[in-house]
Amino acid sequence: MCRMATWRIKRIYEPAAEDDGFRVLVDRIWPRGVSREDAAIDLWLKEVAPSRELRKWFGHQPERFSEFRERYLHELEGNAAFTRLQQAAKEHKRVTLLYGARDQEHNQAVVLRELLE
Repeated sequence: MCRMATWRIKRIYEPAAEDDGFRVLVDRIWPRGVSREDAAIDLWLKEVAPSRELRKWFGHQPERFSEFRERYLHELEGNAAFTRLQQAAKEHKRVTLLYGARDQEHNQAVVLRELLE
């Protein structure tokens, strides 16, 4: 879909790096214990994150990830914030999607990167 940018994902708790490019936080809630200065984000797209209901249902249980992915993709249909994320690909060579979850394989940033690539 959006092949103009290189998409990366990274935990918000990892230090910002020059090669992160344009940094986008894709969580609805600000990550606990991270200052705005340390986060070094360029854009916070709360609205692209899963709904509160979906996030609570998922509960970061890996066995629910497949169903979470399907429900989340449905939520993204017609989502203006997702369109803004796609626009970032046209404006920046590298975009890093930042998330707060501990699980690096089962979170919304993984789904977003897959969809955007």
